[in-house]
Amino acid sequence: MKKILIIEDDQVVANVYRNKLAVDGYKAEVAPDGESGLKVMRSFQPDLIILDLMLPTMTGVEVIKQIRSETEFAKIPIIVFSNTYLTNHIQDAWRAGATKCLSKSSCSPKDFMDVVRQTVGDSGAMPIAQNPPPADAGDAAGKPGNLTSEKDSEFQAELRKTFIDNLPSTLYTLRFGLKELIKADNEMARLKQVYELYRRVHAVNGNAGLAGLAQIAHMASALEALLKEIYEKPKNINASSIRTVASAVDFLGVLFERGKLGEKQEALVSKILVVDDEAISRRAIVYALEKARLKSINVEEPQQALELLAENDFDLIFLDVDMPEMTGFELCAKLRALPQHKKTPVVFVTSLNDFDNRTNSTMAGGNDFIGKPFLFIELTVKALIYVMRARLQSRSAAVG
Repeated sequence: MKKILIIEDDQVVANVYRNKLAVDGYKAEVAPDGESGLKVMRSFQPDLIILDLMLPTMTGVEVIKQIRSETEFAKIPIIVFSNTYLTNHIQDAWRAGATKCLSKSSCSPKDFMDVVRQTVGDSGAMPIAQNPPPADAGDAAGKPGNLTSEKDSEFQAELRKTFIDNLPSTLYTLRFGLKELIKADNEMARLKQVYELYRRVHAVNGNAGLAGLAQIAHMASALEALLKEIYEKPKNINASSIRTVASAVDFLGVLFERGKLGEKQEALVSKILVVDDEAISRRAIVYALEKARLKSINVEEPQQALELLAENDFDLIFLDVDMPEMTGFELCAKLRALPQHKKTPVVFVTSLNDFDNRTNSTMAGGNDFIGKPFLFIELTVKALIYVMRARLQSRSAAVG
């Protein structure tokens, strides 16, 4: 019987995979952190290690390095769960010796088992005796003998029901964590609350991915990356980033309340306009959008932007506030006069030093602000909120 070690601090996720492996004939052990995982590895002698990169006290990358330093385990296959927005961590995992990286937000139990079989083969256990399936067992699925696929679908449906049933308490926990972060009055307290909120969002990301709820997993994945970034760089815990975190938690609440949580998410198709007279700032915004695979057009002159707006529809607009000839506020007022852009979301990009003054003043027809210099992932989260919200609203309008 093939043996598999799962190093995962989220016990819900770990138990799901352990149970799934057991059903398929594998022997699995679970460790909640890197240090205990290394101890279990030495005694359990697994054929494969499944590892979450985002672990407390000892990171997944550190665990991989330690595994590869021990001769006995230097060549053991290591499959890591990662967040696609944390590209630096993924690259570090590859360099440290990971065999394969899987996205936690989009990896279903079936995908997981397929990778396990491809990596170490079948379990090696004797098949469990069972009654032969009826002659027409595969007909309903369109293929003969497709019972494994049906079981996988049933398994994921059960996970989805459990996840949805727990959404009210999950949302309460997230909102409570956000409230505590906003109330924190010193750096140590803010760091503690950022970390607590990060761990909670990390769990939402993993559980939503397991349940096949792609929209929730996608949003949670980006928010998790933002929280990790500001935790590791406390100087970026400011009015702008906290405002973005709050907006993301609120939007997760919207996603939680949606009736069609089980819909498979399609690729986000978007058309975003970026207007900024500074070339470096424009490139930074475009790069942040590309992290979420969001397409954009960028221009430096407000008048050129106005001409594009008159001829094209856009899903979202980023406007620098302080531009020569025409400010972002003035451009926003003009674009609001265009019939197709009366309600197009507009996010102003402004100096961080002036952020509080901007947010306390009139929005000049805009929907939101983000402080400059901004974190790439902060702008990514902001864009995802508006693009995904617009998609939900268009679906609701179509149904209505």
